[in-house]
Amino acid sequence: MCELIGRKAEKALLSEWIHSKESEFIAVYGRRRVGKTFLVRKVVGEEMTFYISGMDNATMENQLLNFTLSLRKAASDETLSVPKNWLLAFDLLECFLDKLPKGKKTLFFDEMPWMDTPRSGFLPALERFWNTWASARKDVNLIACGSATSWMLNKLINNRGGLHNRLTHKILLQPFTLSETEAYLKKTEMQILP
Repeated sequence: MCELIGRKAEKALLSEWIHSKESEFIAVYGRRRVGKTFLVRKVVGEEMTFYISGMDNATMENQLLNFTLSLRKAASDETLSVPKNWLLAFDLLECFLDKLPKGKKTLFFDEMPWMDTPRSGFLPALERFWNTWASARKDVNLIACGSATSWMLNKLINNRGGLHNRLTHKILLQPFTLSETEAYLKKTEMQILP
């Protein structure tokens, strides 16, 4: 299994945040292929309660099907029906989380910008989920990740609507430094030319 190279500060912060005594809404963003998903998976590991990755250029219906398939897997419940909209999808998620034992529940929405298809109502449903349910608890971590930096900044981080100032933390993941690149190449046994 691959190990996490570098990212010491990001790893420490993310670990601290997900183990806090409060609910946390965390955004991890940066350009494509920089290691956002890998970082979150490595830090959260077995503590991941629910994971979904948005699908590029998919319809709202397919995004909701994707959500349901992920929730069926997390809940071990093949009987869950595909909801008609995102409000109902987040309600299903709340019901699933309410049935779990006490303790932190970490939700990872990877490539979240892709879930927000035109006229899907994703963002208002996310706002409702966080503002009326998750933030009122002390046991929910919601990690939103995305490569579409403009969406992450405009719709989430700098949101002026229902999610204004709701994020508790954010990480802009930068490309490797030269020393991190060298460590990566050595670890993967790639030959470094003088």
